[in-house]
Amino acid sequence: MSTNRSTNGNINFGIRGSAVVRWLCSIWAIAVLAALAPAAAGAAPADEMLGPGDNVHITVFGNPDLNTDARISAQGTIAFPLLGEIKIAGLTAGAAMTAIADRLRDGKFVLNPQVSLNVTQMKSRQVSVLGQVTRPGRYALDDTSSRLTDVLALAGGISPTGDETVTVMVSRNGKTEKLDIDVAKIYANGDQTRNITVENGDTIFVQRAPVFYIYGEVQKAGAYRLEPRMNVMQALSVGGGVTPRGTERGIRINRQSADGAMSRLDAQLSDRVQANDIIYVRESLF
Repeated sequence: MSTNRSTNGNINFGIRGSAVVRWLCSIWAIAVLAALAPAAAGAAPADEMLGPGDNVHITVFGNPDLNTDARISAQGTIAFPLLGEIKIAGLTAGAAMTAIADRLRDGKFVLNPQVSLNVTQMKSRQVSVLGQVTRPGRYALDDTSSRLTDVLALAGGISPTGDETVTVMVSRNGKTEKLDIDVAKIYANGDQTRNITVENGDTIFVQRAPVFYIYGEVQKAGAYRLEPRMNVMQALSVGGGVTPRGTERGIRINRQSADGAMSRLDAQLSDRVQANDIIYVRESLF
């Protein structure tokens, strides 16, 4: 860098000195933009709408008194210094930053406001978990609980009366699709491709597991959960077995067909049991 000494003894920077100054200014500008950019860990997706329950951290560069941590109210608003209540629900993080900056500028509170907004906790992204789970309800999604099995765990898991195949109603690109997913197979086969990522607005429904009924000469008559590939002998064991007065010969099954008609079948111990079968164990004649 060349320098010239003026007649009064001061040093004047030449053309190279001006380039250095411009370089330093550009570095400073990049640093400012980096400081204003939302942190990757807390930033919402670019098109994700803010909603009630979300927690946000707002920074106004150069005005630390305006930095705010807030929770979006049920009305979709936050309390912001100087501005009072401002509605940001239904906006993306970028649109909310612009709205706050415009209000600060229009109110002449800050000449050229530079606003950043980080979502520290996004509770407005929720899914519904219904049916045969321990705690039915709506649950907030985050980066660590967006898989199907994660959300079922939040709801306390499938209850003893619940089916292993769950129904997920997913909405993608304006279209709703119904998916039936066997959760047991996810663990049995280690196949995580069916452990789908659920998104805001999805609904998980766990229907009641299929049952069969057994009565007559058995120790414990009643309704029981139908296990996969269960046969008549296994069904009898679930009911405590045949009583001393009963017989394994001549067992009958009352079975309802698809059209609602009821038929009576003579069953063998190796026959498969179907959902809603009614198994009757007769009394021995001898």
